[in-house]
Parts: sequence; C-alpha cells; structure tokens
Amino acid sequence: MNARYIRATLRATLWALALGLTGFLVFCFQVERQETVLNRHADGMIVLTGGADRVADAISLFSQGHAERMLITGVNPGITRAEIARLNPKYRDLIDCCVDLGYEAVNTFGNAKEARRWAERSNILRTIIVVTSNYHMPRALAELHNVLPAHELIPYSVISPRMREDGWWQSPHTLRLFASEYVKYVLVMGRIQIMKIWTRSKAVTSSLSNGAVAPR
Repeated sequence: MNARYIRATLRATLWALALGLTGFLVFCFQVERQETVLNRHADGMIVLTGGADRVADAISLFSQGHAERMLITGVNPGITRAEIARLNPKYRDLIDCCVDLGYEAVNTFGNAKEARRWAERSNILRTIIVVTSNYHMPRALAELHNVLPAHELIPYSVISPRMREDGWWQSPHTLRLFASEYVKYVLVMGRIQIMKIWTRSKAVTSSLSNGAVAPR
C-alpha cells in the first residue's frame, strides 16, 4: 500500500476523531445542569416520557399556569389517566381536564410526530414548553423543530441529582449516557439535513420539469 495513502488516511482519521471529541465536549458542557426558572407562558406543554422525574416535574410546572394544555407523549399502553392521577393526587382535577396522553410514540422521532398531531388538533399555534431530561433536550428540540418549524419551543430541562454534581464528568455512567446521546443527536441532525437537501432537490427538479418548454 502506498505510504502517502496511509499517511493521508491516518491524518483523516485523526481529524475525524478530534472533531468528534470536540463536538462531544461542546455537547456535554452545553447540557443544562441547573434547573431553569421558567417565567414564560405558552399555548401548550409537551413532556417526553423516558426519565423517572419527567412527568411529575411537568405536571407540577403545568399546575403553576405556564400553559393551557399539556401532552404526555410516549405513554406506556398500560398506563391510564387514572393511574397518573393516582400518582399525582394533588393535581387530579387538572389532569382530568387539561392533560392529554399519547400512546403511539416509541422513540423521540415518534414523540415529535405525535406532538405535531396534538398541536394541530388542539389548536396550539405558537409557543410550546418542552419538558424532558437535560441530556435528551438537544435531540428532542431537533426533532420537534423539524416538524414544528413555525412554533417557538421553550426548553425546560429535568435534571437528576447526579447531573447537578460538580464532578459529573468523573462518573462512567454519566459519560456513557452523554456519549450515547451525543451519537444519537449527531445521527438525527444528519438525517434531518439529508432530508432537507433531498426535499429541496425534489422541489427544484419538479420546478424545472413544470417550467420546461414543450417541444414544437
């Protein structure tokens, strides 16, 4: 094998590793580790299931009057509204009147599609508070922005006690969690960009085809 080719491959690999590591570090230090003080009111609120404290924190936040209606997306089929009310008895009336459950989503991509249908059905036109774990927030916002481009999304990160610790970066569990989420985030952003390019290319091709001059 040509020595120049080997050196070029090695340099490219090192640059890719350096770029990936830099991106991962930026991702880690951009993730919120202090709970946000929310002083906004929105048309709706969405909580993505998956973390232990997400739903309880979202219901407590919702009870403070920050939104008109709330969607819990990605609910386990075995969980009913009555069960959620039983776990949050102080907010039973609020849950009965103003909280919707979405059962179809099984991942973040599905959460976004379910949220879009809910926003259209519930006439949520402008602003949405997004509640999910801090490490999951970048990917959740990317998926939601992609399907709700005209909405303002207001993030509210749920942060576990472990994430608040100053030495979080010394925890193998936390680092593995962040690394896994970073890879998923990069893949989501890549998929979204590819779909945008494909959509624009298709639109240009269609425009050229429709504008072509018919042969005489």
